Amino acid sequence: RATMKSLRFISAEAFVSNAEFARKSLGSVAHNLFPLLFKASYLLEKGEVIHDLVENWPFADFNVGKLLGTTVDYEEDLSHRTCSVCLESCLKGLRDYVLNYSSPYVKRLKVVDLTGLKDVEVQFCECKKTMGRWARTQLLSKLCLELLVYLQQRQCNPGTFDISIDVLIDLFVTERNYELVVHALLKKCYCPLKICCVAFRSDNLALQKFFYVIKLTDPSLLRKLEVVHNVRLEMEHLEMLFNSIHFPLLMSLTLPPRTFNVRRFTATDERMLANIGEKMGEMTQLTELSVSFSILTGRIQKLLSPLKTPLKMLDVSNCSLNRADMAFLANSFHANHLEALDLSGHNIPDLYPSTFFKLLSHSSSVLRILTLEDCNIQDTHVNMLILGLSPCQKLQEFRFLGNPLSSQALKHLFTFLCELPMLKNVEFPVPRDCYPIGITYPIDDASLCRFDHQKYESVAEELNLILLQANREDVKASTPLFGSYDAAVQETNNELGAYLIKSFKETLEKFTASLNKMS
Repeated sequence: RATMKSLRFISAEAFVSNAEFARKSLGSVAHNLFPLLFKASYLLEKGEVIHDLVENWPFADFNVGKLLGTTVDYEEDLSHRTCSVCLESCLKGLRDYVLNYSSPYVKRLKVVDLTGLKDVEVQFCECKKTMGRWARTQLLSKLCLELLVYLQQRQCNPGTFDISIDVLIDLFVTERNYELVVHALLKKCYCPLKICCVAFRSDNLALQKFFYVIKLTDPSLLRKLEVVHNVRLEMEHLEMLFNSIHFPLLMSLTLPPRTFNVRRFTATDERMLANIGEKMGEMTQLTELSVSFSILTGRIQKLLSPLKTPLKMLDVSNCSLNRADMAFLANSFHANHLEALDLSGHNIPDLYPSTFFKLLSHSSSVLRILTLEDCNIQDTHVNMLILGLSPCQKLQEFRFLGNPLSSQALKHLFTFLCELPMLKNVEFPVPRDCYPIGITYPIDDASLCRFDHQKYESVAEELNLILLQANREDVKASTPLFGSYDAAVQETNNELGAYLIKSFKETLEKFTASLNKMS
């Protein structure tokens, strides 16, 4: 469906479509038209016009998310278009805003907010080249350093050094851009463009480097911290981090796999876990927690009970939770506030069906996202699952990949899912009857793609027909075999792959050395 444009927006498009004319005429354009022209230029990918608009920005703030979001003149939200042409022009325009010779008293810009950009799988911009979070981190750091060199090398208007603009950004640091980001953060106090890190993600980074860069970001401003792949942050390091750095505004925390492992717990580890729980309790803004692929059997209460603010998002996938853990979650004050819950990798029907449904019942009035992948949900459990999901009228996303369900059970479930009014996205498993007889669950990666693709396509067509007949074309149903799309992993997958190969090689070398010693 084409989004309606106001006459003002159509006029703005016409104005910016001739880039040369638009750039020459900007000086006579009323300031209140700049936001309109910015969105029109972004839609048409007019990089040169975007650059000049930002270079001459007349307001005190420049919020990309708001400028590209739903507006009266054009309702379509463009904040998910992380177009490389547009964003590069935007950031270079910001650098040139500082260098522009116009007298400094005209310069009002104080805050630039880049945090509203959303990285998505499908890009609609014509250039089809995206500038993800990692690349935005890289470019901003580079431009800040270039700006400093430029200011040192040429005679600038003395007022240029009085310019101070906070640039709010979600930083993404890996081994490959670490040196550049650190250099930019160290020089922050001298640069007119001040990098202000609101959210921080780290992948493929040595622990020592992670500790160093996180201290440079000014953790007192941090709202989101994600330590995800190949950062060897274990429990003792996490305790060290929380003891040495305060995160007063932290709302969201994601920890890497194997941060906790209770199977080898000592009395010291128990004390350490209790201390981490207490430190998290001091983070009064914390409402989102992800501790997937840690072993937390019987320790969820110790970790979560000190929290004073109820969690809205909890990811405890593949954490080997037992009955006591599930009972704590179902009865805790978090249950009534959970908007997103991931319990993947737990044998729910066999281990704790009643406590799980109690938890679901408590969170049903607010639950928006539910993930139950590899939970051994079989055909015999579908009716019970439907009963549990029925009150979840606000559910928008339901992911249940990797469960041994037949085509028939999936059709039954889809007929019910049509009744959930807010549902937008469903990720369903390849039906069990599409795999060879005797397949065991959870299915290993080698066997994951060995199914009857023709039969699967036929079933998928039938499931989409169920949605269509119920007038639910708004629901997207898919089977992403290797998990949901992760923009950050997609952007840095070459580096991630190289890191994994290097780790594998090191492990093999250690193993070979051990064998040689033995022989």
